[in-house]
Amino acid sequence: MPRRILAAVTLVYLLVVAWITLNPFPPDPHGNRLLTSLLALFAETPLLAWVTYDVVEFSANILMFVPMGVLLTLLLGREHWWLALALGVVATLTIEFVQLFLPARFSDPRDLLSNTLGTLLGIAILHLASTAHHKPTPTP
Repeated sequence: MPRRILAAVTLVYLLVVAWITLNPFPPDPHGNRLLTSLLALFAETPLLAWVTYDVVEFSANILMFVPMGVLLTLLLGREHWWLALALGVVATLTIEFVQLFLPARFSDPRDLLSNTLGTLLGIAILHLASTAHHKPTPTP
């Protein structure tokens, strides 16, 4: 992918993350009937009772930051994966700091963990994919 396109995709992604995390009017999770119905169903199922709103939110934060790890590592180069991770942490710290001043938002230290895990997972996925792609095939 050409570097300009990669930079543009990364910028759009970062703007979407900013909109999702810093929107002064976040959606009410209790107003989402599908989510509340699924969580109620999970609560009634012994094997899935552990799936609570907190688990869903934590998992969603991980998933939201996987592209950050992938895109920043592609943009900076695989040898600078640590910088991609650092930028993911800085982005999260910035989001959490700004949320302190938004009345409808809540800064949560768990977000630092989940977002960092997501960034790290994106870096790992990219590393594993490129390692598998460049692995020499054995000769008979």
